[in-house]
Amino acid sequence: MAAIRNAKIESNLRSGQLFHTEVADPRANNLFQTIAELAVPKLVDFGELLFGEKLRWTVKEMWTNMLETGGNQTLHAHANSFISGIFYLTPSHPGSRTVFVRPPGGSDFSFRHHTRSAAVGPFNAGKYVLPEAEPGDLVLFPSYLYHEVPRNQGDQRITIAFNAIPDHLDCWGYRVSFDS
Repeated sequence: MAAIRNAKIESNLRSGQLFHTEVADPRANNLFQTIAELAVPKLVDFGELLFGEKLRWTVKEMWTNMLETGGNQTLHAHANSFISGIFYLTPSHPGSRTVFVRPPGGSDFSFRHHTRSAAVGPFNAGKYVLPEAEPGDLVLFPSYLYHEVPRNQGDQRITIAFNAIPDHLDCWGYRVSFDS
């Protein structure tokens, strides 16, 4: 934690109480490299859920977020990646849990199944509040999924965020490869 607190930080443009380190290649930082190595097997499994096949994944960039009391993270998605992740280093106040929101204009099914008896979960809700995350928890989500953090009502909240890409994607022979 000392290395994180002593790293060069930048202010977020939208919240004066949100700070982050520079976006870095995980191979350039021992802590980031360790987290990336731990995340890869989880990325393979989650990637299989998203794309239907086990692919090789690379964490292409990583940064630390420090959210002070009263700060928030505005609604956003992550460009130029396919899976994004949040690794929690400190507890989060229950009112400051990550919120996922379906993109407006949606890229989901146009016909839905909503009844009184249908359970609402992360894949069918219009808005989904992440259950309380503990230090050491890893949350993966499709990079296109909008997310935000409401005003932090608790102590400083520290997370490490990252974006990942597969080595390739193939759509019936139209193959795109990604450098890592």
